[in-house]
Amino acid sequence: MKFLWAVSALLLGCWRANASTAGFVKCPLSRTTLLGGSAELHCEAVGSPVPEVQWWFVGGEEPAEASAQLFDGARGGRVRIHAVYVAHAASTVRLAGLALADSGTYECRASNDPDRNALKKSPRIKWIRSQANVIVMETLAIIAEPVEVRNQTSAVLSCNLTEPSLLIQGSHWLHNGKIIEASKSTEPAASTVLRLKKITYTSGGMYECVFLTEPEMKKTIEVKTLPHVSAYKHSEHGNENDKGLLVCVSHGYPLPTDWTWFKEEDGVLTPIINGTTDKYEIKSTPNKTTLTIDDLSIEDDIGDYVCSGTNELGTNSDKIHLRVRSRLAALWPFLGIVAEVIILVTIIFIYEKRRKPDEITDDDDSGAAPLKSNSTENIKDKNLRQRNSN
Repeated sequence: MKFLWAVSALLLGCWRANASTAGFVKCPLSRTTLLGGSAELHCEAVGSPVPEVQWWFVGGEEPAEASAQLFDGARGGRVRIHAVYVAHAASTVRLAGLALADSGTYECRASNDPDRNALKKSPRIKWIRSQANVIVMETLAIIAEPVEVRNQTSAVLSCNLTEPSLLIQGSHWLHNGKIIEASKSTEPAASTVLRLKKITYTSGGMYECVFLTEPEMKKTIEVKTLPHVSAYKHSEHGNENDKGLLVCVSHGYPLPTDWTWFKEEDGVLTPIINGTTDKYEIKSTPNKTTLTIDDLSIEDDIGDYVCSGTNELGTNSDKIHLRVRSRLAALWPFLGIVAEVIILVTIIFIYEKRRKPDEITDDDDSGAAPLKSNSTENIKDKNLRQRNSN
């Protein structure tokens, strides 16, 4: 028995020699955010063995609120905790969809005592703690003028921040989520102005004034224009008995909420109703509309078609001219090529036919030429005879 106690004491001594109390190397930082926003706190702890990290909500604005441990998925899934235990402990808690009741003190706790979670035994080493405050604020009042711009050719947009206690490090404007570079300012001013000298469909949209505070303050001003409706092609071609496809698109803000197609006949616009017959089919989205005409006819479908887009400010339209070609139209170029080939072959044949007798006459003349004689042999014989005679 004494031997066992000695071994236990030796092992405990070795553990104490190798163990080191947990300590923080990174502490959470306080956050200020807006109602409905999010906040993220992070802490890291070291020790041997690697300590466990927990997150607690230890005090809110209400005096009756008690400490409560946070876990992944708490507060209706608005709390998310991510922890990593390798060489040391690292943990992050993210609070989403913040309400005013989420304001308060949050605590990162760390301990590597083996009895840290024992219910009937007090831990030898207490949890070490590091706190941070999360302040949830209602959206501060930003006075924007005008609140909305409707169908104007020019405008001056302005924003004034009514909370002077915030530290302002600058400001800028956004157009449809993109920063307007010329609007950037590093001055700590509580007001900012953006001048729109000429408003077109390209300059319509959502404008936001942004004050660089902690957290950022934003206010939106809508600049609305008539819809800009444009035909994808102002002249379309189709073949008889095939399908015709006419397309119109729209730009600007807001986009059309209603699209209508018409056929113009003698200056009179006749609406095309989708679904009444199998000949017409209309498919529309806020920025695009398509008219499909089935079984094109030269007699009935040639002419001008009008697409019309409407938003809350009014209506704009554009025109497309549809031409319908005969099904044999594509055959004519082929027949023309075939005819050219036939004519060319005929000309070559006639030319060769007329040229052939001349070639035969030339051959006859060459055949009638006198045959070579053996006069040279006769001369040689004569010479030989003369030499012999001498």
